[in-house]
Amino acid sequence: MKLIVGLGNPGKKYSKTRHNVGYMFVDDVVDKLKGKFSIDKQKKCEIFQTVIDGEKVIFIKPLTYMNLSGQSVYEVSKFYKIDVEDILVVYDDLDLDVGRIKIKPTGSSGGHNGIKSIIENMGTSDIKRVRIGIAKASDRDVVDYVLGNFSKNEKKDIDLALLKGYDIVMDFIHYSFDRVMNTYN
Repeated sequence: MKLIVGLGNPGKKYSKTRHNVGYMFVDDVVDKLKGKFSIDKQKKCEIFQTVIDGEKVIFIKPLTYMNLSGQSVYEVSKFYKIDVEDILVVYDDLDLDVGRIKIKPTGSSGGHNGIKSIIENMGTSDIKRVRIGIAKASDRDVVDYVLGNFSKNEKKDIDLALLKGYDIVMDFIHYSFDRVMNTYN
């Protein structure tokens, strides 16, 4: 069983912001699978479950807001008995150029509060992750920047990155994580 987590903030106000790239990623993949999210109030997330080539795959978007994302990831993984090595978290990264994808098997939070919450709740930094670059704006406050919308040029780069989402998820289901990293990094 696999768990694919897209990080973001709930609500229309945030739907197109840089901080919601994780949501955008899983939304895109679930759309391609012709699926639809439903709300699970108990686990504090939107959830979609499917079976792909005999493997049960669960997609979630935590509804706890970014800083508490780990609560939802922990609840879902505990309820479905999903091992930490079968979890893939997708989120935005200020330290990567816009649209650049970096896949890693472990690491620190890098200052990202969503991944920090997941590390704290799961009790390990060995969380597989897909980081999607949103770059830094040197002339703006970080909070304002990540909660702002993409420019037209940035949106083009993000859309190109999101096009790879379905393939990344399929490869995560079918192949070793080393192969996934070597293919997309």
